[in-house]
Amino acid sequence: MRFARSVTVATAVAALSVGATTALAAPASAAANTTPQRVCGSGYKTVNSAPVGSLGTVYLTYNSANGKNCVATIRSNPGTAVAMSAWIYVSDTDQGDEDYGQYTSYAGPTYVYGKAHCVGWGGNISNVYVQVTGSNCGALRESRVTFTR
Repeated sequence: MRFARSVTVATAVAALSVGATTALAAPASAAANTTPQRVCGSGYKTVNSAPVGSLGTVYLTYNSANGKNCVATIRSNPGTAVAMSAWIYVSDTDQGDEDYGQYTSYAGPTYVYGKAHCVGWGGNISNVYVQVTGSNCGALRESRVTFTR
C-alpha cells in the first residue's frame, strides 16, 4: 500500500476513517490471552510497545527472517466490539498498512518491510489514540503522543 501523506496526516485521516469503516468491518473474535505473536505470527518478536491508556497496548514486532514489522493493538479486557485500529508506516519507502474497525479483542495484524528503516506506528482503542514516530532508528530518539478524541 502506498501512502502519499505524512504520518501525522495519515493518523488524522485514519482517525476520521474509523467512523466511516466501522459499519463495514466484521468484528474480530475475542481471544483470551491474545499475544502479539498470536496476531502477527510465531516468527515475530516484540521490539516496542505503547500503552493505550488503561484499555490495552499497541505492539511493534519484527521478524528477522523476512525483515518485516507487524503492529497489533490488543485490548486488556476483551468484550463488546469497540472502534480499534493498528497501523504502521515507513516514511522513506512510503509504504504502510492499516486496520480499522469494530473489534472485540485486537486490531491488526498490519505488516510492512522495515529492515534498516525507521518506522511510525500506532493504534487506538475506543477514543484513546497512540502515535509513535521515528521508532527503532538506532541512536535517533522516537516521539510518542497519546491523545483522546
